[in-house]
Amino acid sequence: MRNKIVYLFALLVGVLACSEDFSETPAYGALSDASLQNAAGVDLLLIGAYSLLDGNSNTGGSDYARAADGWWTDVMSDDAHKGSTNSDQPALFDAEVMNWGTTNGYFDARWVGLFAGVNRANSVIDLITKLVESGDAGDYTQQLAQARFLRGHYNFELQIMWGNVPYISVENFAAVEFNQPNTGAIWDKVEEDMDFAVKNLPDTQNEVGRPTNWVATAYMGKIHLFQQEYPEAFGYFNTVITSGPYELLDEFADNFRLAGDNSSESLLAIQFLADAGLSFNGNIGGTLNFPGPINCCGFYNPTQDLLNAFQTDANGLPLLDTYNQTDVNSDYGIPSADAFTPFAGNLDPRADYTVGRRGIEFNGYGMHPGAAWQRSGKADIGGPYTPKKNVYQESEGSNQGAGGWGEQRSGVNYHIMRYGGVLLMGAEAAVETGDLASALKWVNMVRKRAIDMTYVSNDGGATDAAKYVISEYPAFADVDYARKAVRFERRLELGMEGKRLFDIRRWGDAVQRMNAYLVNEGRTVTSFAEASPAAYEDKHNLTPIPLRAIDLSGAILTQNPGY
Repeated sequence: MRNKIVYLFALLVGVLACSEDFSETPAYGALSDASLQNAAGVDLLLIGAYSLLDGNSNTGGSDYARAADGWWTDVMSDDAHKGSTNSDQPALFDAEVMNWGTTNGYFDARWVGLFAGVNRANSVIDLITKLVESGDAGDYTQQLAQARFLRGHYNFELQIMWGNVPYISVENFAAVEFNQPNTGAIWDKVEEDMDFAVKNLPDTQNEVGRPTNWVATAYMGKIHLFQQEYPEAFGYFNTVITSGPYELLDEFADNFRLAGDNSSESLLAIQFLADAGLSFNGNIGGTLNFPGPINCCGFYNPTQDLLNAFQTDANGLPLLDTYNQTDVNSDYGIPSADAFTPFAGNLDPRADYTVGRRGIEFNGYGMHPGAAWQRSGKADIGGPYTPKKNVYQESEGSNQGAGGWGEQRSGVNYHIMRYGGVLLMGAEAAVETGDLASALKWVNMVRKRAIDMTYVSNDGGATDAAKYVISEYPAFADVDYARKAVRFERRLELGMEGKRLFDIRRWGDAVQRMNAYLVNEGRTVTSFAEASPAAYEDKHNLTPIPLRAIDLSGAILTQNPGY
């Protein structure tokens, strides 16, 4: 399906609305052509709905702000710093230091991009409805199921970001009634769409990137998990885990390489595609997030807090309560020409596939030299580390795309859901329903892969790059311990994958967790403390509704509490 998007791109430009803001009226003239009132028109619009998975629509906002790979929401959590210099992308600087204004361009661009996705899905549903009503004898069940899956996904993303969002039904879309109030959660509508997808999508698809009923089933589990409806969530996850077609890859790092594209571990992914010219289907939203050897631009740097979390005890288990009592050695403020002693303590081996750090091999580009690869200086809040999962391997030229100003547009797929995450969501639901045996089994499946995988090496595989010590959990003694272990494992497995902010929000301890992080990170990255980040408050469990949206609605939309 990735290539099909390329082929139909020019036609889509002429068909899709010039404006896709939910509060503005989109253009419809191109679809009045009778030649598009048929199955071909449905397929064309459906491709357009898929294309919004990466967040890039023909709307306002920067490429980076529209990104759907979660990189900048990680910056709002304890996993990542903005990176680069403090003055570059000031709206993101404000987001990191908890100055969440209602005019922040990042919030606005994501809002618009998601509603563009809702509108495109609605355009498919609307056309199918009209064709059926006109007596068209075609069977559009599969296209309808895919469109409703996509609408459910876009509305899910809106729900977890803002909490109180308007619901734009297909009837609203058809009547050009986009100006709907945001009177509360829309979980029931998200569930309705995904339930339809579960019941009507096939077990397999001929084209990669399209969801199956297995994907929709896992997504239903996720929807219930976020509502703390644990028995329902467990049922969906248990079905996928015990009966589904998925399995963990042997190599953790393959999830971020060509080998992991649409693999046995991939459920739902943004199908990024690089090419020899301008990579219009590459990861445009992530073009800022590359370190020194790849040129631009030094954003999205892992935190000291995240790296510290990978420390293990003598038995190879995480330091669940004490991981910040010691620090993994940091070269913050140390020039590359000066001596530096890397950390000699125990680490989970996933650390060096997640965090780029001095003295450790970096994705085939050689030994990470530290500051020489950092755009952030000591006075900036970026810290000393660089991202790895989003950065393509030096040897994988087909994942290395180009942009308009020398930027890099990666072809590395972004996993909206992968099996490692599904196992841990299942484990979480299992804990909350008292099934500690299933929770232990599923967590240990994830850890066993990390034990058996190839470890990072600085000398071509002769020796490990660091002291990697990891083991399975022998038992979960009680629910409290199991809950802590499962939540911690999600961070170790999914760090720097755009999940963290939404995890800590739904767990209900974001205020305590984030405020402890803000203080401790400032201890290790002193420029972060000097930036005087504001405290994380209850209001930050929801993002402010963009003021522009409220203004365009004529105040039909209301602001989230505290903003």
